[in-house]
Amino acid sequence: MATVFVSGTLPGASPARLAELHHVVQDEAGIRSAAFEACRDSVEGIVALLTDRIDGTLLDSAPRLKIVANVAVGVDNVDLAACAARVVVVTNTPDVLTEATADMAFGLLIAAARRIAEGDRLVRSGGFTGWTPTFMLGTRVHGMTLGIVGMGRIGQALARRARGFGMHVLYNQRTRLPEPLERALGATYTQSLDEMLAWADAVSIHCPLTPETRHLFSRERLGRMKEGSILVNTARGPIVDEAALADVLEHGPLSAAGLDVFEEEPTVHPALLARPNAVLAPHIGSADRVTREAMAATAIANVLRVLGGEPALTPVAPRR
Repeated sequence: MATVFVSGTLPGASPARLAELHHVVQDEAGIRSAAFEACRDSVEGIVALLTDRIDGTLLDSAPRLKIVANVAVGVDNVDLAACAARVVVVTNTPDVLTEATADMAFGLLIAAARRIAEGDRLVRSGGFTGWTPTFMLGTRVHGMTLGIVGMGRIGQALARRARGFGMHVLYNQRTRLPEPLERALGATYTQSLDEMLAWADAVSIHCPLTPETRHLFSRERLGRMKEGSILVNTARGPIVDEAALADVLEHGPLSAAGLDVFEEEPTVHPALLARPNAVLAPHIGSADRVTREAMAATAIANVLRVLGGEPALTPVAPRR
């Protein structure tokens, strides 16, 4: 029986199954907790959240560690090279949250374009005094040109939703998709991100956070976006410069934004909080019950396999 540290409470039946087979230490404070400090010499598995920073210092303090199972698709909170150097397996939870996150991205797009959250606040505050032909005019969603940054699983799922709204889909990433897949998605590849931004009525971010994508949407790049366009981010907060985003939401060219992630979570830049044309969600892209239970189950299945001497189901290789 191995010791496994679980960072916080996970939904579903899988945590109970893990506790039947191994000694589980759990704390809502994650790897910063006294509970982790007390067990780190013996811990062989960590079920980590994206709020846990797994670096060389932590790994050196846990000499028996065999696996870090991240309950997320992104692994920017894990030093992959440091884990590989210490022969620690890193896993993530791909596939299971694809549809839920795509739903969220599309929901944020509609909410931002049609000013739904702004209207909700107005009604609740007693500011709705009746319908007029020019009241709270927004942006038409059906038929718009949608730019997708990163056409992985989630980006492709968003493109499938866009087809139902008669959208023209553009995408940008390092590697072009096979032409049959492009045709199936109704998506057109653009050679550069800036080229895509010049045409897109709305842009949705679905790329991982890496040193290259940190502040990919800088003040300069945000300023190149189409007049009246909309930015959606359900990937990672630091891909967008929040202060710059607040500025372009106030002065243009953007008309609105929908965000589910932020640079310094749970803190949000005060200038962004002040923008009525920003729809701000508390990182709930994967937060439907079925999806979160599946994420927990995938992470725990990886731990059970590795501690049982079997290959991980969803290993993550170090970036080259």
